Amino acid sequence: MSEPTESLPVVEREGAGGATLAQSASAAEYETRPTLEDGDRTPRFWSARRVPAGLCAVVLLGGAGVLLYDIAAVRAGRTAMGWRRSVARELAERPLDDTAVLVGAGVAAALGLWLLVLALTPGLRDVLPMRRTHPDVRAGLHRGAAAMVLRDRAMEVSGVQSVRVRMKRSTVDVRAQSHFRALDDVRTDLDAALGDGIRQLGLGSAPRLSVHVARPGRKG
Repeated sequence: MSEPTESLPVVEREGAGGATLAQSASAAEYETRPTLEDGDRTPRFWSARRVPAGLCAVVLLGGAGVLLYDIAAVRAGRTAMGWRRSVARELAERPLDDTAVLVGAGVAAALGLWLLVLALTPGLRDVLPMRRTHPDVRAGLHRGAAAMVLRDRAMEVSGVQSVRVRMKRSTVDVRAQSHFRALDDVRTDLDAALGDGIRQLGLGSAPRLSVHVARPGRKG
């Protein structure tokens, strides 16, 4: 059973073309389903970051290989490569407040910060972790699939003409249009149907539900 919500007053406002638009909105919060054990939290899935990791590895491997080759060539009695002599001369002669030095330092700092963010954040924002029913099994649900399931549940409610569902990490935003029945009645039925739908998804942490119902605008 969903938590009871207070009936909100219907607000009348003028829509496009002077049509009268009746709107009603509600927001209901649903408790998180119990996890496998008390205090057990369902963490997010971590992305492998294969593309950034691969690019970083290729750049470091290539730079280190070229530098080691040049050092070995110098040890063998050959002259250093021109780029290394040029870089050493620029680093020795160019002042620290030079524009090129500042731009290069800024780019390096930005890249380093980007890599730190990638290393410290889980990623995979499109995958919602599900409640763990077995300690060795983890499951996730894509946001698009969850939104489609809730949209189908909303379309089963009497009076709903069209509905749009946006599935976020902590909120499910539902905007529906009703062509008959009282808007408050449609909203109450949507709260109940979508509340059951959210619980049946089996998410590790149940998101809040925000339902907005309005009349469709007149054509022409």
